[in-house]
Amino acid sequence: MSDKGKARRAAYEAQQEKKAKRVVNWIFAALVLLAILYIIYTFGIMS
Repeated sequence: MSDKGKARRAAYEAQQEKKAKRVVNWIFAALVLLAILYIIYTFGIMS
């Protein structure tokens, strides 16, 4: 493989890794938000 192809592939892998980290962070944030909403809902039912 040429050096140009290797450089392009490395850049693509770095970009994909960055996107994957962002997706994981969004999923984690959504889970935390759902947990907080569930806690509020649970306390609302108890009172």
